[in-house]
Amino acid sequence: MTKTPFSQIIAGTMTWGVWGKNCTTQQMIELMHACLDNTITTFDHADIYGDYTTEAAFGKAFKESTIDRNTIQLISKCGIQMQSDNRNNSVKHYDYSASYIIESVEQSLKNLHTDYLDLLLLHRPSPLMRADEIAEAIEKLKQAGKILDFGVSNFTPLQTDLIETKIKVNYNQISFSITDFEAMINGSLDHMQTRHITPMCWSPLGTVFKENNDQNQRLKKILSDFSTRYDVPADIILLAWILKHPAGILPVCGTADPLRIANLMKAANVDMELQDWFALWSESTGVPVP
Repeated sequence: MTKTPFSQIIAGTMTWGVWGKNCTTQQMIELMHACLDNTITTFDHADIYGDYTTEAAFGKAFKESTIDRNTIQLISKCGIQMQSDNRNNSVKHYDYSASYIIESVEQSLKNLHTDYLDLLLLHRPSPLMRADEIAEAIEKLKQAGKILDFGVSNFTPLQTDLIETKIKVNYNQISFSITDFEAMINGSLDHMQTRHITPMCWSPLGTVFKENNDQNQRLKKILSDFSTRYDVPADIILLAWILKHPAGILPVCGTADPLRIANLMKAANVDMELQDWFALWSESTGVPVP
């Protein structure tokens, strides 16, 4: 099966709703257009975002925007059951029963005002997940045309292999950045390349602009130099560092700032030199490569 083509940078919607900027319908429409104007056509959701409200807020804006559904791709995730006024849960847990996966997708489709998801991801691995039951739900959803593709999120190689005993996994959305590169050295990205699984990464800027520590001070210094040399903002250098990896990682950028959105795709045009790539990694670790 041919994979759905997603934009090289993906718009993460988690901060568009009440967990972030709490954008109005009009502001969300403007953000969608800002993305499309800059060739960002893929929007990443999860049922839990905004305490189960952000999908519906986005869906309302999408419907009013009159944007052609065929020009965008919608991703969502399911499986996390949070304690919420919107759910009758006594404890946060995971649910990957076939009935819950199907029910969750049906709700996401309703919320997003669409007939199908381009991609469904299992949000976090559960110790109790059964590969055969998950596969049963995914096959039903695919046959009904309600999802076009399937993947996982935050899964280890072995957890992914477990699901792949019953159904092909095409994507894994993980945490990856210049300050969180464990997936690059623990075999996770190698495993994805071996299995033809496309990685997506959340929090692609890591902690560089969030925490003030020795690591980030080193990185900011070199980023300042590279920003001047490559003539792009520092955050674009960090995205370009990710895009250079041969696994073909698709960064999910969670900004709700139209000006920053306008800059994001510049990362695809940065041809980062080999030694600069390693210089960034060395500054992050604080030591030369072995």
